[in-house]
Amino acid sequence: MASWRGMTHADIEGVLRVASEIHPDLQESAAVFAERLSIFPDGCLVLAQGDDICGYAVSHPIRAGHPPALDHQIREIAPDADQYYIHDLAVLPRVRTRGLGAQCIEKLLIVADRYQTTCLISVYNSASFWRRFGFVPEPTDTALSAKIRGYGQDAVYLVRRNI
Repeated sequence: MASWRGMTHADIEGVLRVASEIHPDLQESAAVFAERLSIFPDGCLVLAQGDDICGYAVSHPIRAGHPPALDHQIREIAPDADQYYIHDLAVLPRVRTRGLGAQCIEKLLIVADRYQTTCLISVYNSASFWRRFGFVPEPTDTALSAKIRGYGQDAVYLVRRNI
């Protein structure tokens, strides 16, 4: 049975395998995953079935409305970070429909409760999935809109009020 646990640096190879299958056109380097894990381990989870990584999640605080560009290292969590950002949630098709994605989101939202809002960039027309957790589209400025386009034509910026 697959279950969520904290990510370790030894998991990054498995995370990259999942990412290459789920996000073939939105690739990120091992350095990005390693950096996020190093600077905010509370927001990095893997879905493990024994030694097999079947999914992962990466999230961390940001300054409101300033998510990082795809495949971009952030170096540190900004001291004035005031919003939680779910950067990625990926689950292999063979373990979907078991509620595992929802379990992960619930875990991440516990961490996110430290902030007034949580945001994400929805890809692959997944906004309806995120809506179940209270995420709704929010207007974006020119700079944010340009960054979001880097995540694909169907990318949408969503925000959830935590408080």
